[in-house]
Amino acid sequence: MSGTGSATANVPAPKPWIAAIHAYVPGKSAGADGRPLIKLSANENPLGTSAAALAARAGASAPATYPDPDSRALREVLGEVHGLDPARIVCGTGSDELLNLAAQGFAGPGDEVVYVRYGFAVYDIAARRCGATPVVAPDRDYGTDVDALLACVTKKTRVVFVANPNNPTGTWLPPAELARLHAGLRPDVLLVVDQAYGEYLYPQEDDGGLALAQAQANVLVTRTFSKIYGLAGDRIGWGYAAPGIVDVLNRIRGPFNVGLAGQAAAVAALRDADFVRASRDHNAAERTRFEAAMTALGNHGIRPVPSKANFVLVLFEGALSAEAAMDAIAGAGFAVRHLPGQGLPDALRITIGTAAQMDAVTAAIQHAAEAAR
Repeated sequence: MSGTGSATANVPAPKPWIAAIHAYVPGKSAGADGRPLIKLSANENPLGTSAAALAARAGASAPATYPDPDSRALREVLGEVHGLDPARIVCGTGSDELLNLAAQGFAGPGDEVVYVRYGFAVYDIAARRCGATPVVAPDRDYGTDVDALLACVTKKTRVVFVANPNNPTGTWLPPAELARLHAGLRPDVLLVVDQAYGEYLYPQEDDGGLALAQAQANVLVTRTFSKIYGLAGDRIGWGYAAPGIVDVLNRIRGPFNVGLAGQAAAVAALRDADFVRASRDHNAAERTRFEAAMTALGNHGIRPVPSKANFVLVLFEGALSAEAAMDAIAGAGFAVRHLPGQGLPDALRITIGTAAQMDAVTAAIQHAAEAAR
């Protein structure tokens, strides 16, 4: 053994910006006692996965060989379904990889990355991971405030993240506001529109993000197959942007970042429009029912934030605390998401499940609220 320094001085030290990262915490699937719970904590599709996608996934051959590094077939079908140029599409290991690459490719030490308060936890990680400084803009009743975001932009700003619908609040920015946000940014600032829940919107609710990315050189739209398509376990995402942005992301992404079975499943899932429609309709109906049930508990200090996603953020502002409500829901057999680490100690994010599951969660909250009075 050589050297005279202490043991702690002779080990690799992380960069200070890496040490400042709080690792992402996924939704729970078990109670405090280790008992398995039904997950309404990760925004997974309660209808599962398209039968066509499952069949394609099972039929994917040659697992001993590397997958297509460019996901060409998948990009072709994405272009066909969405009316986009496949050459301007990049695929990733979930949209998370692309969000991280967007920050890494266009920001670094001395730069700033802006996102809204109560935004997706990965934005803070993505900013810190590349040494940039995260800047958090104030919200407007848990939603995106365009004026507040623009007020946070400085000469150091390089990337602005906006989730639409937003996670974990479910709020939605209409197309005129998204266009106004873009118009207020310098051309050298990359606007990342995270549409992980975009497929849960009906056509008339399109925020115009893909059209912005088609027309502008500084817009990246990201989407995922983890939500409505029910392929969370395969980790498949995609992004659409101008050629220059796509070129940067392709330079630094993983070389075989989407697996063979995942590519096959995603192609089949895209072509199963009936499954997507059924999932969207189910979500809209059950979300409306659940929001109405939570609104009816307003005299207990319970308030749902209006959502356009496949979850509802429920605020507990009365005698029943979010933590006590979570325990009551766990007692009924379900895991939901408590997010004190994101500044939401008085709220629970609850994924929309089956009708029976939502009825059981509603009953648990109602019973707990009445007991807390």
